[in-house]
Amino acid sequence: MRAVTEQPGRRGKYGESDGFMDLGRGGTLWQDEPLTRPRMPDPVRTAAVRAVIIVAVTLVQAMVAFLSTLAGSWLAFPAVLSTVASTVVATWGVLDVWVTRQVWIQRHGVESRPSSTARALRRERRRARRQERRSAAA
Repeated sequence: MRAVTEQPGRRGKYGESDGFMDLGRGGTLWQDEPLTRPRMPDPVRTAAVRAVIIVAVTLVQAMVAFLSTLAGSWLAFPAVLSTVASTVVATWGVLDVWVTRQVWIQRHGVESRPSSTARALRRERRRARRQERRSAAA
């Protein structure tokens, strides 16, 4: 999303965009730019954000465990134990993203393209239902 008033070629000395507000064109202030990929479904995005946060915390714990082991600190043993537990949780989090994505695709179908298998199956089911209705009505 970018402001309509921004001119793509005009940049300041340090790369900033021009800040003038000329709404005289009668357009809206913000203009949506087309996305390159479709937006992730909400449940999948939520699971992905959760997994990224868990993995980040796990990496920090692993670094603390490693450095405290090198230093010979008393914190090394508890840090290693918590890192092992966090690794299990992080693995679960990443698998949760995959499973959530698969479930969402299964419940909401696939993209209907002319070559899609799902479209052909639906067409066959519709034909069969029409035939049943016609034979029941006759």
